[in-house]
Amino acid sequence: MKRMFENLFAPQGFDEDTDFLPFISIEEGEDNQGKEDFPEVMPFLALKNTVLFPGIVIPITVGRDRSIKAINKAYEDGKVIAVLSQKDSDMEEPMSADLYEIGTVARILKLLRMPDGTITAILQGRRRFSLVEILREMPYLEGKIRLLEYIEAENKLEFEALVSSILDLAKQIIELSPNIPSEAMVMLRNISNTSFLLNFIASNMSAKIPVKQKLLEFDDLGEKANQLLLQLNNELQLLELKDQIESKVRVDIEKQQRDYFLNQQLKTIQEELGQNPHEAEVGELITRAKKKKWAKEVEDTFNKEFNRLRRMNPQVAEYSVQMNYLDLLLDLPWEVYTKDNFNLKRVKVVLDKDHFGLEKVKERILEHLAVLKLKGDMKAPIICLVGPPGVGKTSLGRSISKALKRKFIRMSLGGLHDESEIRGHRKTYIGAMPGRIIQSIRKAKASNPVFILDEIDKVGKDFRGDPSSALLEVLDPEQNITFHDNYLELEYDLSKVLFVATANSLSTIQPALLDRMEIIEISGYSTEEKVEIAKRHLIPQQRIEHGLEAKHIKLKTSVITRIIQEYTRESGVRSLNRRIAGVMRNIAKKVAIEEAYNVTIKPEELPSILGPSRFSKDMYQEVNVPGVTVGLAWTQFGGDILFIESSLSKGKGKLTLTGNLGDVMKESATTALSFIKAHSEELGIDNSYFEELDIHLHVPEGAIPKDGPSAGITMLTALTSLLTKRPVKPFLAMTGEITLRGKVLPVGGIKEKLLASKRAGMQEVILCKENKKHVEEVNAAYLADLKIHYVGNMEEVLDIALMK
Repeated sequence: MKRMFENLFAPQGFDEDTDFLPFISIEEGEDNQGKEDFPEVMPFLALKNTVLFPGIVIPITVGRDRSIKAINKAYEDGKVIAVLSQKDSDMEEPMSADLYEIGTVARILKLLRMPDGTITAILQGRRRFSLVEILREMPYLEGKIRLLEYIEAENKLEFEALVSSILDLAKQIIELSPNIPSEAMVMLRNISNTSFLLNFIASNMSAKIPVKQKLLEFDDLGEKANQLLLQLNNELQLLELKDQIESKVRVDIEKQQRDYFLNQQLKTIQEELGQNPHEAEVGELITRAKKKKWAKEVEDTFNKEFNRLRRMNPQVAEYSVQMNYLDLLLDLPWEVYTKDNFNLKRVKVVLDKDHFGLEKVKERILEHLAVLKLKGDMKAPIICLVGPPGVGKTSLGRSISKALKRKFIRMSLGGLHDESEIRGHRKTYIGAMPGRIIQSIRKAKASNPVFILDEIDKVGKDFRGDPSSALLEVLDPEQNITFHDNYLELEYDLSKVLFVATANSLSTIQPALLDRMEIIEISGYSTEEKVEIAKRHLIPQQRIEHGLEAKHIKLKTSVITRIIQEYTRESGVRSLNRRIAGVMRNIAKKVAIEEAYNVTIKPEELPSILGPSRFSKDMYQEVNVPGVTVGLAWTQFGGDILFIESSLSKGKGKLTLTGNLGDVMKESATTALSFIKAHSEELGIDNSYFEELDIHLHVPEGAIPKDGPSAGITMLTALTSLLTKRPVKPFLAMTGEITLRGKVLPVGGIKEKLLASKRAGMQEVILCKENKKHVEEVNAAYLADLKIHYVGNMEEVLDIALMK
């Protein structure tokens, strides 16, 4: 609702919105409409961007030829004309189909002829009508009409309440609109005719033509009032939101002006007192810069940026950005290195004390230190420790830094998606900061720390970039001497940093990144190794954390072994550590309440402390039925034995595989059967078996997915045993991949598989002869009483495995 008291006779074109316009007098409204007679046929006038309501007076400028002829004809005949609104305001020559069917009969109050040939007419709406038919379209629109009457609201009380609500909303809109004078409300209060009041408000509200046309078409005054109330509510919400935005902007501007004024006052006061905090900051930068020993390029960059800072106004946002950048330059340890510990014997003692086993890693660190001691300068190696969770990869990095007396940094890469996390953001961006590599070096205050890149196999990749590609520069000894950070915009030497990456799997690491690292595989711990780790590290640590002393609890080897075998199933020792903590909590409670208990825990007491056994021991059960063999499998929890069963039934030679097997394992079974068919005569198998009998091969524990080629010789042995009816030798396990020619190929996870076979009570194991080198890496004490057969082809396997 705008322009309430604009000049009544101000000319308005069709393409101009007509908002809040005044009327001549209330008496000229709809009170006297019923007394007027209008002809059934009259000229038509098409309006572009407005809707004429009964009782409302509007000035219009008539410029189109047909419209001028129509209004002249109407003025001559009786000064009444039928007014319809156009559906499309861009239509210059509208026909009958382009007009709404309901409009208003208007009386022409005044006609003014302009020098440019246009006509300004003052129209007053009198009665609504419905178009019956168009009689002619040239030279002007003329048609037949039917007058419409309003239907009074049935519920008078409800209707009065609606009108009252409409007036209240109109009052609020007038208050929120700066262009509408407050006297407009007095004007609205003086309108007694409700239908005219509704038409007046509808005509002057800020709504689109289709909305106003819909309000004009309502016959029922109650429905019309409801729809008008809804539209006014929408307009009020829009005005309130606009008012809130303007108020917020006004407050922000006032606050900025106030802050500027107070800052200027503060600056003046500080200058009078000889205190200037910005000068103090600048002076501190100069003092720190004098103590730095850095390359000329870095020094030149610092001086350039420092001079730029001095020219800046401290109040501008760029000042703090520039200050942060200079702080970074001063905080970075340019050519600052900690002194390495070259006492190799002490380093070995520290590494052995902190970690049991992991001999390969310890040996590699000692070799690096030995060369560094002899040569005096050497690029640090990029080591990647690969192994299952909980074997001590991350904690080993801390031990290395402790042994070398270097600073320690750990950076987790798990879930990292943004390349800027590695290389930083350009300092032109708001909130820019250096990458995490430079940030970590800044915290370490030395350029040769031990830097752990944890979970490097879990780096993500998306639209924000590929962090693993950014790591190529970091982990390449030939490139990281000139590492470039986007924020720093200077080359930084990372060649002295000892990077140690950790991963659970190599399959997800980018090949180019993998090529830059020295891979050291850490296999899972055997039961014997876990017992030693528990005795040396876990039990003393948990005893201290639970406030216990050595006299309060004693755990024998048999108890620790039972906890490992029946309460944990893992390659590392995390779960074991939690179970030991559970035992310590139980004892701590008894000590606290002074309850009597056995200091030496017995194996039979474990169920009352830790609950029933969670895992059953994988013990071998002797089977003399043909077609059943024992394989060896590698899992993320270590090694395991795997039974493979087969049976024959009448059929047509179909091979059925069950047990949740993967594609590779299914292919191994198919290859094994093809080999047997090709060598059936040598093996003494009747060829009719393959046409008259179906073979079913099953691997138990079907809920667990199984895959890999290492069960090849096990499947072939099971099928040969079944078809020749020769049982497999008891207490014998095997693992190896087969080819269609009957060759046996090497497989991985040998240590875990051998320990699993020993744990299950097996006495003999068949392996590929090329796996002999892997067996030699296993501590011979762990393989005592286990006979290992090395084979090269399937004939050797069958000779050893099948009983005569």
